[in-house]
Amino acid sequence: MADTPNTQNATAVAPGDAQQSTSSSASDAKRVGLIGLIGVVISAMVGGGIYDLPQNMTADAGGLGIIIAWAITGIGMWFIANTFRVLAQAKPELKNGLYTYASRGFGKLVGFFVAYGYWICNCFALVAYGVLIMSTLNYFFPGSFEGGKNWWSIIGASAISWLMFVLACRGAKSSSFINIIGTIGKIIPVLIFLIACLTVFNFATFFHGFFGMDGSKALAFNFGDVMGQASSTMLVTLWLFIGIEGAVVVSGQATSQNDVAKATTIGYLAILVLYVLSSLLPLGVYDQTQIAAMENPSMAAIMLDKFGSWGEILVNVGVIISVLSSWLVWMLMLGQMPLFAAQDGIFPKSFGKTNDADAPTKALLWTGIIIQALLILCHFLPGNAWTTMISITSVMAMPCYLLCCLFLWKIAKTEPWPKIRFSKTNGLVTGILGTIFSLFLVYSAGLNYLMVACIVYAIGIPIFFVGLKQNGATGTYSSMLGKWEKVLLIIVIVLGIIGIIYACIGGIF
Repeated sequence: MADTPNTQNATAVAPGDAQQSTSSSASDAKRVGLIGLIGVVISAMVGGGIYDLPQNMTADAGGLGIIIAWAITGIGMWFIANTFRVLAQAKPELKNGLYTYASRGFGKLVGFFVAYGYWICNCFALVAYGVLIMSTLNYFFPGSFEGGKNWWSIIGASAISWLMFVLACRGAKSSSFINIIGTIGKIIPVLIFLIACLTVFNFATFFHGFFGMDGSKALAFNFGDVMGQASSTMLVTLWLFIGIEGAVVVSGQATSQNDVAKATTIGYLAILVLYVLSSLLPLGVYDQTQIAAMENPSMAAIMLDKFGSWGEILVNVGVIISVLSSWLVWMLMLGQMPLFAAQDGIFPKSFGKTNDADAPTKALLWTGIIIQALLILCHFLPGNAWTTMISITSVMAMPCYLLCCLFLWKIAKTEPWPKIRFSKTNGLVTGILGTIFSLFLVYSAGLNYLMVACIVYAIGIPIFFVGLKQNGATGTYSSMLGKWEKVLLIIVIVLGIIGIIYACIGGIF
């Protein structure tokens, strides 16, 4: 979902062929190098959520539970990250990874669900950014944007969204410098926070309540309790890694596929270290219950209490810079799925139109419209709109990751393996373990948000058939699909109907 070089031909072609012609037509001046790709990966992963991490993680888990949660997530996400690294070299002709991997491996309908699902789920993510940035601005303008979803908040977030649309229309390369500066700006406050925590870190405090706490009482070790604590944080840790595929999504504008693999590795390792330290070091300053009771951004609360108002201001400014930087990266990236899907004939033709900067203007326009609608919807949501939006994003992203892992598994098992630095065994093991981890995350998401995902996927089905019709498909809708694709379509529709019934009767939120 950033901007990749492309053609304006929307006729149905093989995904790989479309990407090859697209890549070869771009000038070197419009390509993004290793530093720019690292910036994309880091900015896509590090939004404002890192500043809430101390409170979010300690709300349900003690030190050991947090360590286990990061160990599970870190190992599991490594297999997903490695999936992208291996595929970038094994299938360098397939640009805009997630969509083309699914389409080439499992057919147009599956490719559509990945392109559409990834596009829509990250529209929800940008709405979450809107809620977060406005609630943070409430610190500087008390009472004006409380909760991040009152009408003034909706107006402010809407203005930012359309500004990002304008910047995204300038193309990925022209915005890469802004992104690099934003990446530096968002990391510096986190590093200052970590250094500050180290200066007041106390091991006795850290180990008090290491196995969890019940009120002010430290719990004794109980395996079931600790694993339950770890499980309760999984949606938080998953949300924080969404964007790990950033370099793959913009690989059509990368100077080389080796840079894509390197950027994914560097970005993943750097951010994992920051996440783990941001979760654990505060437990050496306060106990679990104290941090869990803090208002977010909890990094700001800690800095204010221990180091004064300058620390609180620094963190709040960091949140704003971080969200704006990530917002731009995701806006750049969000046009890519519909763009390539339109070029392959499964999205309406208008989504394949680009401007002189190779920016998919129509796809970006529709992205802005959807975000606007969701921002207005946010005002009417009960409870915490931020939590709702990031949970929906996390659940809807999982099928996209799952299919990429399945594709690697498939090619490692059935196709001749190219001469690359990754062995066939590496590819096969990565694909299998990445698939298992993705299924585990879908299972752990919870019924409420899975039902929302089913509804959203079912709503998008008409777009698929409009795209086929506009790109020359003839006959009945049924004749456009293979036998197993018909079964899949029926399953998605049925689950969507069940989701609507569940939402009306049982209530999702």
